[in-house]
Amino acid sequence: QVQLVESGGGLVQAGGSLRLSCAASGSIFSINAMGWYRQAPGKQRELVAVIPEGGMINYADSVKGRFTISRDNAKNTVYLQMNSLKPEDTAVYYCNADIVRGFGPYVYNYWGQGTQVTVSS
Repeated sequence: QVQLVESGGGLVQAGGSLRLSCAASGSIFSINAMGWYRQAPGKQRELVAVIPEGGMINYADSVKGRFTISRDNAKNTVYLQMNSLKPEDTAVYYCNADIVRGFGPYVYNYWGQGTQVTVSS
């Protein structure tokens, strides 16, 4: 019914940049917060950045000043521009969204399938 599809991951050298995209599709009435999380091998999944429909954007301290989250509401898409990448940014990146389906009124939380980002030193 509702899908989140990520794209844009890959292999990049330290100091390089990548841009992730996540498009939501299906029976969508509205989308509240959209965000990105990541999970490195052997570690718990952690918040990278979240952008509400309105209000303050939140970043993990480890990515502040390097990553920028944005969204295009007309396309139901959230982006993550990642600059000055470091080897410790290597992880599977997951898109997350709070979506009101159909005619509402309930909010459901969805995850994408994940996209691998690998930063070589």
